[in-house]
Amino acid sequence: MKTWLLTLSLLTLSISAHATNFNKVLVIVFENTEYSKAISQPFFSSLVKEGALLTNFKAAIHPSQGNYIAMIAGTTFNIINDKPIDLNERHIGDILEDAKKDWKIYAEDYPGNCFLGKNSGDYARKHVPFLSFTNVQSSPTRCAKVVEGKEFFADFAKGSLKDFSMYIPNLKNDGHDTGVAIGDKWFKQNFDSILHSPKFPKDLLVVVTFDEGTTPINQIYTLLYGANIQPGTQSARPNNFYTLLRTYEDNLGLGSLNKNDLSAQIIDDIWKR
Repeated sequence: MKTWLLTLSLLTLSISAHATNFNKVLVIVFENTEYSKAISQPFFSSLVKEGALLTNFKAAIHPSQGNYIAMIAGTTFNIINDKPIDLNERHIGDILEDAKKDWKIYAEDYPGNCFLGKNSGDYARKHVPFLSFTNVQSSPTRCAKVVEGKEFFADFAKGSLKDFSMYIPNLKNDGHDTGVAIGDKWFKQNFDSILHSPKFPKDLLVVVTFDEGTTPINQIYTLLYGANIQPGTQSARPNNFYTLLRTYEDNLGLGSLNKNDLSAQIIDDIWKR
């Protein structure tokens, strides 16, 4: 009996240690760039020394929208276009709320008021995946969790970031309409001071990624930065949006969406020991 209790205690300690690499997540998404081109940009490249680079990370599909859906729902739901879509399905927001945690999405140029149109200026709905789910569209409370991008900087300054956040630049700043060099420049101008701020939360994991590449291989730059990351780490393991999602679920204690996240491997080779 004592041996069994000792084994159980050690297992519990192991799980607890594994599940505390971070307590909050911020995902920043750029657009339509192959890995090799993104890694050659000055700011994206500079962060490799400070974060953990996933050198064998593949996006899920072409074109954009299915990848954004995969990021938060564990599957593309066979979406093969960028037309507005309404999904009666579960997503990470559901399991966050089930676990008494919260989420918020910052989208540049978002017009607010649960706008469900395809575009508004340089804002594109296809890049804000939460608005494709009917249980967000039909809930004023949940719609209010999607806000214009400027609110991020105020929330960061106040130390009030939620358990899970996404920052979605507009079509110019994410490189979609302008190219990755513009995205890299914008990223440095707006987030260099955030990433190196004395107010940067010690338990915050920042994920910098792209929605898709430009070839059938679909390899994209994805870097993890911040909480308990071993700086300068590079992982060549096969990774994708589902291994990321599984890692969030595991560390935040969310359970699973029972899609591709359920069988995905947890990212466990980039953390400080």
